[in-house]
Amino acid sequence: MAEGPPPVHALCSAEEPEEIQKRSAFGSRFLEDPSQVFEHNAWDNVEWDAAQEQLALDKVTENATSKMTPEEQTKYEQGAAGYWHSFYQQHQNRFFKDRHWLFTEFPELKGSRQGDKFKVFETNTDPNLFIYCCDFAESAVEIVKSHDLYDTARCHAFQYDIGSHDKPLPFPPQSIDLVILIFVLSALQPEKFQMVINTLSECLRPGGMILFRDYGRHDMAQLRFKKGKCISDNFYLRGDGTRVFFFTEGEVDSLLTSAGLVREQLYTDRRLQVNRGRQVKMYRVWVQAKYRKMEEQPQRDKTQSHVET
Repeated sequence: MAEGPPPVHALCSAEEPEEIQKRSAFGSRFLEDPSQVFEHNAWDNVEWDAAQEQLALDKVTENATSKMTPEEQTKYEQGAAGYWHSFYQQHQNRFFKDRHWLFTEFPELKGSRQGDKFKVFETNTDPNLFIYCCDFAESAVEIVKSHDLYDTARCHAFQYDIGSHDKPLPFPPQSIDLVILIFVLSALQPEKFQMVINTLSECLRPGGMILFRDYGRHDMAQLRFKKGKCISDNFYLRGDGTRVFFFTEGEVDSLLTSAGLVREQLYTDRRLQVNRGRQVKMYRVWVQAKYRKMEEQPQRDKTQSHVET
């Protein structure tokens, strides 16, 4: 039998907020006339003036003056698995809907215009496609496994603490084509960021890529935190015990390039969302990036693979 192309492998973990699930590609709608702000639900690349930037900085600085004690930080770090387990037990699969924006922003996935990992299976007919998906919470893994489309011939879901790397991954190094890292890194302790990115870089084949999207500095969610919820600079505790960090482009670039990856895309998605009924403006900030592992040998003919964490 002739040797076929290597299997498509992907490592994925995505916990994106519902606010960005239904939207067109970034850079397709601009607010040129402020009087028309409530004509649409969202506007792209909305620049902040100096006064708005200063208000955001003042809010973050004020919150940072009252940080949690080392004992409190240790409590939430050690209990992180339990908080995420409770989160998924409560929300099940109702919190994260089909990712309508995922293939618009990341066409590398070659999927439909709407969907999640199971939508990839529905639209990508490549028989070599195989997805590894992991989550910190066992309850999240069980939700994936209970899906009608979960097929062990095409997908392997497993519990894994990417922040500790305390057990072997179920695939060899340099065997993954795409790592999908979407709203994942922000949930980890900042001191672990570099170790996690280094680990994921080691998973990639030469030519493989990390697809990254996460919360940006001064996002609406950051500015809503009250005093007493700041764990460390730009790292906060939510009401349910889970945690979140807010990135700058420079921080993302430093993490990925330090792991030996080369930038192909990096930008801040500044989006103004509006509630037309209530006449409310909501300023969202996300950082998106694509970084590739350099070819260490002549490129082989290979199909695409990806990993969700």
